Amino acid sequence: MDFLIGTLFLGQPLWMWFGFIGIVVALLAFDLGILHRDNHEIGVRESLALSAVYIAMGLGFGGFVWAQLGSQAGIEYVTGFIVEKSLALDNVFVIALIFTYFAIPRQYQHRVLFWGILGAIILRAIMIGFGAALVTEFHWVLYIFAAFLIATGIKMLWLGDKESDLGDDPVVKFMRRKFKVTEQLHGQNFFVRQADQRTGRLVTYVTPLFLAMVLIEIADVIFAVDSVPAIFAITTDPYLVYTSNIFAILGLRALYFALAAILHRFAYLKQALAILLVFIGSKIFVADLLGWEKFPASWSLGVTFAILASGVLYSLWRTRPTKSGIVS
Repeated sequence: MDFLIGTLFLGQPLWMWFGFIGIVVALLAFDLGILHRDNHEIGVRESLALSAVYIAMGLGFGGFVWAQLGSQAGIEYVTGFIVEKSLALDNVFVIALIFTYFAIPRQYQHRVLFWGILGAIILRAIMIGFGAALVTEFHWVLYIFAAFLIATGIKMLWLGDKESDLGDDPVVKFMRRKFKVTEQLHGQNFFVRQADQRTGRLVTYVTPLFLAMVLIEIADVIFAVDSVPAIFAITTDPYLVYTSNIFAILGLRALYFALAAILHRFAYLKQALAILLVFIGSKIFVADLLGWEKFPASWSLGVTFAILASGVLYSLWRTRPTKSGIVS
């Protein structure tokens, strides 16, 4: 016990890291082993209930951070959690596109998302660990992160939304060229043994369910390129960076099923996210310009909330139902 209390790992005691990992493992085991042992279609009500639980636990963990590490760390965690949760919503648009392209029924989508989230937890640990090492060794890397966020936000605002054709996606083409892929789903299986059409011998095929999972994993890596620098621009504490990041994406799977049916109501959310990236990236330059040691965490939280709330409310207003249809 003294070993856990006294030993530090990436700036925090080992017991705090093990406690967090224990919570994540328990949540994943409860989700897969109890709530979703059987494949069933997750309805909006169940999705909202699970999302509320995950959000409550994420914010509750922020209370623990506040109690253990102080108000500054608590505010930075909550800000990071909100930012990462918001940026993760952009994943929903891509996930919906992937499931639609491969015609994945809703009762099998949870299995794909579970393994996708599990992969994201591991991949982000690697990326955040690498980013923390860079920032510790070379503090000027934060300025590169900040400039990248500003450029990404401006690019999102400038280019807007563009339709994607997954049929031309290089990953899909590579997978179909290198592996035997079934045309039809085979239940919840990622792989299936069946006779080769030419030789008649039993061989292993991958199913469209597996292709969907691979694309979702790759999409998360791409989105992490934006989200990981964003959280480092808020705090450089690896514990706050990783815990806020993981708690934000843990509930994404549950939230997807509620949001997938009403994505059209969030038509201007991407513009709000773009403005948020520009704001987060500019904070470090503003702080230097004004001679501050750091941009105030409470201001950062307030501006973040204002930008996102404005984007959501404006989207809902512009897409509100009318007698003649939906306002666009």
